[in-house]
Amino acid sequence: MSGRVLVVRSDNLGDVLLAGPAVRAVAAGADEVTFLAGPRGRAAAELLPGVDRVLEWCAPWIDPEPPAITAADMTAFRDRIREVRADRALIFTSFHQSPLPMALALREAGVGWIGAISEDYPGALLDLRHRIEGDGDIPEPERARSLAEAAGFRLPPGDDGKLAITGPLPDVSGLTGGPGYVVVHPAATAPAREWGVDQYAAAVRLLVDHGYRVVVTGGPADAELTRRITCPGALDLTGRTDLRGLAAVLAGAAVVVAPNTGPAHLAAAVRTPVVSLFAPVVPAARWAPYGVPVVLLGDQAAACRGSRARHCPIDGHPCLNRVDAEEVLDAVRRLRATESIELEHSGGAA
Repeated sequence: MSGRVLVVRSDNLGDVLLAGPAVRAVAAGADEVTFLAGPRGRAAAELLPGVDRVLEWCAPWIDPEPPAITAADMTAFRDRIREVRADRALIFTSFHQSPLPMALALREAGVGWIGAISEDYPGALLDLRHRIEGDGDIPEPERARSLAEAAGFRLPPGDDGKLAITGPLPDVSGLTGGPGYVVVHPAATAPAREWGVDQYAAAVRLLVDHGYRVVVTGGPADAELTRRITCPGALDLTGRTDLRGLAAVLAGAAVVVAPNTGPAHLAAAVRTPVVSLFAPVVPAARWAPYGVPVVLLGDQAAACRGSRARHCPIDGHPCLNRVDAEEVLDAVRRLRATESIELEHSGGAA
């Protein structure tokens, strides 16, 4: 065992969920795992198997609305990290992020061994400078696991390496009815990743017209958006669950329709197929829902490809807005058919 290990993953809940397999690998070889998350990812960190404790800190070089950097805040951060008494730390990042600011902060807080993926020269900041040749389009969970493995942590036998959350999940049948519905989750943290409101409304109507039970989900801030896309015959659960409750709603779905957003990864963590309305501002090969059947919609060769834009730089948002409701209906049908085939092969009942 490797004593007390601090794992770090800032950003949003989807980023945290994608680090889950790597965290389980660390947990299999550690006495205690503390997860340092940002405010946008803390709730997801609290769902991850293998995590003993969660700390929250808003990294000002990561958050899209960064707080001011003050001596008092850095002192408080240092004191909290020292209380963990971590023997080792692993910093998980996206391919476009540097781990070195966090490594500097952890080193100043007294962490004696730190590992991370870094193309930049780390000087005295990293004890393990893990490099991935070319760092091509590797799915983010596998990229994170490669760091864990380089540090000597591997998934235990029987762990399939897919996304997962801790159970049990709450019974939400009083909200949703029985399982087998289609969830439509329209919101994303960046407008460049969202499908158009009219397109969503048309898709919800079309799904209802073809006999699907449709459940629309979102957070409290999404209420106006979901109101505009929900039609008679569809159920709007916006703001009515916490993250664990949302996971339960997604687990009861036959298919989830969503953009590149945290709940799409939460659906993958509860093993629900996803129709992914994916804007290519980041690579789908890295960020599409992992480990579940997925139908990817959207022009992955569009001009915005790889821009990491938060707001679409192309008039009309063509990468997604050229997708129509019929394509979503067809994708839902294809995933339902795949699910039925898998149940037949496993001897289950459809």
